[in-house]
Amino acid sequence: MNESIRKTLELTPPDTTRLAYLCGPQDQYLRLIERTLDVQVHNRGHMFQVEGAEAAATAAIDALNELYSATAAGELGPDRVHIVARTAERELRGGEEAAQAEPRDVVIKTRLGLVRGRGPSQRRYLANLADNDLNFGIGPAGTGKTYLAVAAAVDALESERVRRLLLVRPAVEAGERLGFLPGDLAQKIDPYLRPLYDALYEMLGFDRVGRLIERNVIEIAPLAYMRGRTLNEAFIILDEAQNTTVEQMKMFLTRIGFGSTAVVTGDMTQVDLPVAKKSGLRHAVRLLQGIEGISVTKFSARDVVRHPLVQRIVQAYDRESEAGEHG
Repeated sequence: MNESIRKTLELTPPDTTRLAYLCGPQDQYLRLIERTLDVQVHNRGHMFQVEGAEAAATAAIDALNELYSATAAGELGPDRVHIVARTAERELRGGEEAAQAEPRDVVIKTRLGLVRGRGPSQRRYLANLADNDLNFGIGPAGTGKTYLAVAAAVDALESERVRRLLLVRPAVEAGERLGFLPGDLAQKIDPYLRPLYDALYEMLGFDRVGRLIERNVIEIAPLAYMRGRTLNEAFIILDEAQNTTVEQMKMFLTRIGFGSTAVVTGDMTQVDLPVAKKSGLRHAVRLLQGIEGISVTKFSARDVVRHPLVQRIVQAYDRESEAGEHG
């Protein structure tokens, strides 16, 4: 059993408003850090004491420092505190993961600050995106697959490594028969592409995204619109790829041109295709894994950075799948 120690931290610069942001309503954020890292946190003003196993206490100190730095930009939300605490917890229980070669830390600068991988899987994913022309990100919702891919795409555009971004999703719910839906093209495909828009708005701002779409620097489209094209000097993201057929996946992958990077994301457990149709994502990962220039990053329930309930839900479904239960 690890011996309990006590570590001391003084937060600087002193600021009572920022201190209140850090502690949260009725010290809720401090309690969340305590529960997540199995430590006790006491403070008198800006002087903090953390008690617990040495590694856990150190992790808690680091988390407090990171969150206090974040308060310089304004009030914290519970999601931010949860992500920082969960990241610290993952680092603590690294065990086997820590024994593996640690991927380099790729940092992406956006208008809202720095985007970096939280935990080994996200760091490995970002490193793979930087090093390979074709990348697969496989795993459950909430693991950052799409968000980090969009961040890498925006970074490539801003640094002029590519000339345009293409963000693509299969519109399975409409059978890709979009002509039967009311409105213009944008109105027809918006429901299927909204998560991609949201990530772009966060990183570039609403007005700039609109201007780039008007100039065709950013194109957001259903997968059916990729047929017959060759895409050079582009960063291409295919999201929700578990809902592509084998034929559609082959069509998409053969669109990749010179100077382009492609990212394919999806969750193998969320296939909406008819039963008789094989998922193109599952087929492609099996067929292409190990080929030079292609990376596959697999995320698990432990990598979920949304509400903690989401992680527990994913784990419950994983256990049922492993047990072979249905219904």
